[in-house]
Amino acid sequence: MHAPAARTASPLAVAAALASLYVLWGSTYLAIRFALKGYPPFLLGACRMFIAGLLMFIVLRLRGTPGPTVKQWRTLIVLSIFMVLLSNGFVNLAETQVSSGLAAIAVASMPLFAGLFAMLRGRHPSRVEWIGLVVGFLGVVWLNAGSALRGSTLGLVCLTIAPIAWAWGSIWSRDQDLPEPFMAASGQMIAGSGWMLVAALIHGERFAAVPSTSSTFAMLYLVVAGSIFGFTAYIWLLHHVRPALATSYAYVNPPLAVVFGALLGGEHFTMQDVGAMAVILSGVVIITLSKARASKPAAAEQEPAA
Repeated sequence: MHAPAARTASPLAVAAALASLYVLWGSTYLAIRFALKGYPPFLLGACRMFIAGLLMFIVLRLRGTPGPTVKQWRTLIVLSIFMVLLSNGFVNLAETQVSSGLAAIAVASMPLFAGLFAMLRGRHPSRVEWIGLVVGFLGVVWLNAGSALRGSTLGLVCLTIAPIAWAWGSIWSRDQDLPEPFMAASGQMIAGSGWMLVAALIHGERFAAVPSTSSTFAMLYLVVAGSIFGFTAYIWLLHHVRPALATSYAYVNPPLAVVFGALLGGEHFTMQDVGAMAVILSGVVIITLSKARASKPAAAEQEPAA
């Protein structure tokens, strides 16, 4: 057997990549809230995904990476419904009514749904994973019953659908013919921007005025920091460290998003919100550590919807 790539990566490089991933993806929820001040939710998603996807596509093709085949484009178009429109698009829509931190807490439930979908497709959870699933879903119930989500039907619906869609797309994509990871991400974003435009038309979105400089800066931050740099750091980590460490953002990003929302966005959270987050993340940690012990790759199913 070959030695794992993690042994060739310096501790400093790994630490820098993890810090980048935690901060960049942890801050995207608040950046979405700021961008929404000038961009309607689905038009925001269309702009972000098209720019990021096109830039990545051009760079990859210049570096000689093969583009998706016709069959792969068909798969990416379908996959982008779940991974872009119903996940990122619905998080954008939810944040028109709920705080960025609350959105991050709700999306943290995604690995729990991924575990259930994996079970339905024949991968049965271990006893420890079952404990994590039960604990995590108790946190989801607590969040939905005792938090500010009760006051926003739209937010509740969107933040229930978003993690489910991302989890299903992640599990379904494992059996599909896809290009290499960076090209697959680029293709999903480009295809997803088209679905976002369709949703924007159905939702009746339009620009009433030229977006402010601050909201445009937030949108570009999502393009560069969230979609390009964040994803690059994530893929690099997947090739240099254990999957459990690379996917540790799944339980680090939500608390960071809450902190960013409180310090920079003036958001307020109740003990119900914080308690539910702690329970959800406890379930995610249990599942992640169980997968690490079993040496089961769990990376693809845990990318955030934001």
